[in-house]
Amino acid sequence: MAKHRITAVSKSNIARAALGATVIASALGVNAMTANADTATGVAAATAARHPDTAIAAHKAGAADDRTETKINVTADQVLAMARAQVGTSENASGGGTKFQQWYAASQRAGETVARDGGNRAAYLNAAWCSMFVSWVGEQTGARPQVGWDAYTVAHAKWFAANDRWGTVAKPGAVVFFAWDGGKSLSDIQHVGFVVKDNQNGTISTIEGNTGNGKVEERIRPKSQVVGYGYPQYAA
Repeated sequence: MAKHRITAVSKSNIARAALGATVIASALGVNAMTANADTATGVAAATAARHPDTAIAAHKAGAADDRTETKINVTADQVLAMARAQVGTSENASGGGTKFQQWYAASQRAGETVARDGGNRAAYLNAAWCSMFVSWVGEQTGARPQVGWDAYTVAHAKWFAANDRWGTVAKPGAVVFFAWDGGKSLSDIQHVGFVVKDNQNGTISTIEGNTGNGKVEERIRPKSQVVGYGYPQYAA
């Protein structure tokens, strides 16, 4: 089983992200030379933000901003259908090129997480994208206020916990957070996806982005690797 790629950063990754900076800078109206100049810093910051030793606290005030008082119309089945429709989507040889990364880099949330974690938007073009995938599915289905959005798995989990939407029971449509070594602390989290079902045999079926060889895939995972679950507020 391939470990999720969240901590390793190399010169080649920095170079690839620098090339991507021109693309995203153009889309965002940012000077390309300026974006390229600080891409290395952005990649390092985005990578450091995903390392368990990096303490980035999820602030309750920010978390509460995504609560919704409007009627919730999106169901777990609709979210899972959207996630399943992405199965087979793959990153390119540079570890980027997905619509999930491109969407996130151009989003309002990217500006907020850059302010929180440092770096720049272009760094997300080649960054680990499992949490971006979950966030994109929420956006596309209209369930973002329930699913949350972040590029950093630990912060995404802390958002659920801060909004009293965290637990240890697998439910269809729940957002599941993993630690490959079996750790149970939020700071141990390395990967995220959606729960399809509890198989009642010590495993769960999931749909995940940036898994295997950098694809969206349906997987079966042992519950021993689950840190916990975030529970979006779905329509019945």
